[in-house]
Amino acid sequence: MKKSYKIEVDCANCANLMEEAIRKTNGVKSVTVNFMAQKMDIEFSDDADINSVMNEVVKNCKKVEEDCEIYI
Repeated sequence: MKKSYKIEVDCANCANLMEEAIRKTNGVKSVTVNFMAQKMDIEFSDDADINSVMNEVVKNCKKVEEDCEIYI
């Protein structure tokens, strides 16, 4: 399953670091973080619990940029 989320991130470098962190999250097949569009597209594993995965995604992104926002 693929889903798109609106995000707020301050710089392109942080967006790249967030993308790397999300990619390492269990349950994520692929991810693209677009700094210019302030958008994130995630493809989840078939057996993933999306709510649990997104909780981990938010935690991992906050480690990269404390004040980033992901609108779930």
